[in-house]
Amino acid sequence: MPKALRDYTWADWKRLRPLAHRLKTARYQWIDRRYRRKPALVGDPAAVARDIAGRKVLVTVAYMDPEAIDLQATLLRHFFPDALYVVVDNSPDDDIARQIARVAAARSVAYLRAPENPWKKSSRSHGIALNWAWHNVIRPGAPEAFGLLDHDLFPTAPDDPFAPLATQDFYGYVRAAEPANGCWYLWPGFSMLRFHAVQHLDLDFGQDWFLNLDTGGGNWGPLYSRYDLDRLAQSPSRFVPYRDGIGTYEGPLQWCGSWLHEVGQMGKPDVMRDKRRVVKDILSPHLEAARGEIVAA
Repeated sequence: MPKALRDYTWADWKRLRPLAHRLKTARYQWIDRRYRRKPALVGDPAAVARDIAGRKVLVTVAYMDPEAIDLQATLLRHFFPDALYVVVDNSPDDDIARQIARVAAARSVAYLRAPENPWKKSSRSHGIALNWAWHNVIRPGAPEAFGLLDHDLFPTAPDDPFAPLATQDFYGYVRAAEPANGCWYLWPGFSMLRFHAVQHLDLDFGQDWFLNLDTGGGNWGPLYSRYDLDRLAQSPSRFVPYRDGIGTYEGPLQWCGSWLHEVGQMGKPDVMRDKRRVVKDILSPHLEAARGEIVAA
C-alpha cells in the first residue's frame, strides 16, 4: 500500500514516485489475486479447511527443509497436542517437496503443496504463499484462532501461544518499520490471531516496502494501524550468537520467549550446518521426550 499522498516529499513528486508506487502496488495485487485462485499442487485445501473449523490451528510455510518440518511437527505434537498443524509447502524443488510430504505423512499432519510461486525473492515468495493459505484454507475454514510459524521455529516448553488471545485480538513478535516511521507489524513467523477479529478484513501477509515493512507488513493498513501497540502484550524476543566466539549477526539464534528460532536464511552453508547441529543439541531433551511418547502410543 503506497504512502498517503501528503507524506510524499517534493523530491518524491519530481521523481513521480507516488505514481510509480501505485502502479507497482496494482501489479503486486494483480499477481496476488491470480495466484490465490490457483489450485494446490498436492493436497485438498477444502478438506483441510473443513478439519480446522472451530479449532486452533498452527500453519507453517515449509521451504526446502524436510528436517525442520520433522523437528517442528514432533515438538508441536509434544507440547501442543490439541492444536492442529498444517504444512503449506512452498518448496520449488519436486524431490524436496516429496520428502516434506513424507515427513508430514509420517507425523500425521495435514500437507498442502502451494502452487508454483511467481516470486524468487524469499520475503515476497513467503508472503504470497501465506496469502494463498489465508484465502484457500484459513478463511474458509473459520478456525477459532490461527497461528503462523516459520518452519525453523521450535517450541521448548508448554507455553501456550494462544493464551494471550483471551484478552487481545492478536499476539506475537512485533517488528517495526526500518527506518522507523510509526508503522509496525507482527512477524508472520510467530503470530497468533483470533479469527473472528480478522475474518472480514482484506488481510495481506506480503510486504509493504513503501512503508519500510517486510513480510507481514501488508497488514499494517487493514489491521495493525487500528490498534495502540502500547496496550498490547507482545512476545519477548532476544537474539544471541549460536556459539561462543562469534558475533550475533554472523550466526544468530532468536528466542521468542521459550520458542527457538534458528534464523535459517542467514549465514554461510558451513555455518548453517553447524548451527543446525547446535539447535538439535538444544532441542534434544525435548525431542527425546516427544519421541518416547510416540513409541509409547
